[in-house]
Amino acid sequence: MPNQSIRKAFGTRVRELRLASGMTQEAFADHCGFARTYMSRLETGGANPSLDAIKTLADALNVPLKDLFDDL
Repeated sequence: MPNQSIRKAFGTRVRELRLASGMTQEAFADHCGFARTYMSRLETGGANPSLDAIKTLADALNVPLKDLFDDL
């Protein structure tokens, strides 16, 4: 994804996995313990998640950390 920032690509990947899990953005944010507005910014590339937040996302999606970085 040469024309896309890594934050945007990461957010797109999180959104893909979230949708595949069948959760709404609001339900997923609640599941992670994040505000819905933060989840929205994360999925659109507006937030730069910490390593702790990335681990929380992977755990909530029941995927290995590396799966969040596929195709980045």
